[in-house]
Amino acid sequence: MRSLRTAGIVASVAAIGIVTIGVMQRARSSNELREWTEANAVPSVVVAEPKALGIGNGLQLPGRLEAFSNAPIYARADGYLKTWYADIGTEVKAGDLLALIETPDLDQQLAQARANLLRVEADARLAETTAKRWQAMLGTEAVSTQEVDEKAGDYAAKKAAVIAARAAVDTLAATQGFRRIVAPFDGVVTSRSTDIGALISAGTSNNGPALFTVANTRKLRVYVQVPQSYMPSIKLGGEAELSVPEHAGRKFKATIQSAAGTINARSGGGLVQLVVDNADGSLLAGGYADVKLLLPANANGVAIPASSLIFAREGLQVATLGPDSKVLMKPIHIDRDMGKSVEVTGLQVHDRVIDNPPESLASGDRVQLAAEKKTDVANKS
Repeated sequence: MRSLRTAGIVASVAAIGIVTIGVMQRARSSNELREWTEANAVPSVVVAEPKALGIGNGLQLPGRLEAFSNAPIYARADGYLKTWYADIGTEVKAGDLLALIETPDLDQQLAQARANLLRVEADARLAETTAKRWQAMLGTEAVSTQEVDEKAGDYAAKKAAVIAARAAVDTLAATQGFRRIVAPFDGVVTSRSTDIGALISAGTSNNGPALFTVANTRKLRVYVQVPQSYMPSIKLGGEAELSVPEHAGRKFKATIQSAAGTINARSGGGLVQLVVDNADGSLLAGGYADVKLLLPANANGVAIPASSLIFAREGLQVATLGPDSKVLMKPIHIDRDMGKSVEVTGLQVHDRVIDNPPESLASGDRVQLAAEKKTDVANKS
């Protein structure tokens, strides 16, 4: 009986121990579940550090290169091309002879004009002598006043004929001077569309292509279409960098020279002209260039990821993380949209901006930093 009683007591104690352990484990699990639930109820966020705009960010745009001066050269005299002296790629100085035209018809016209000038000059001299003689006889009964006036008028008409004939000679002589096709300025010949023996017609593009084209490529003009929102930042004398496919990795310095001052309705941008030095001939006129405009920075602005923006009824905002791990909403204004990043005012460099904030986030909400992971604005731009 005593052994049975002992066994019963031991069994009771064991049962109580088992129940106690079970209750304790259940309480511990309940506490762990509550702590896990509370921890997961606090959103985890990633913060981005605003980037100070100490220097202006570059605006990358496509551009085209054009010769600083470009002149298509047409003939001013009819004839045949006798010879040419400059082919494409030839460097020329202002006044250098490019080609020579034979002008037989013009030569004959000039000879005839000169002969006509001699004739009218002889007529004028005779008319002058006659007018003086009749003027001397005025007052005698040999001539009348009417006759004297007629001789004087004839002399005046002959003088006018001399002036007209001399002008005709000068015109033909000047035209004959265009037998010589010369370079208008220092540059390089970029096209030649004629050859020896070719029939040459005076005129412009209506009569065919230019005989030659001369371009000044020691400096080049760069034309860029700048979006309307950036036009107020374009300042004359501002700097830019450009690169071209044929010189990978090389940067060329350019200067903003002028702006059209209007917006093209089709492109939505304003035309801006830059000038780049090309003394070594590395850049090719007519080519494509990738232009980076170095726009002035906003001293009060910072750059943040575009993914941190919140579009609310109150306006554009960003969520920042305070020292107490609570959210503080701050209104901002976008100054420039750089794609993956935006330049804004309304924030400080030390603000911790929440990137990709949950839609339900509001001021005063408690959040936790996700594994101390931060987003670098530089990697998002």
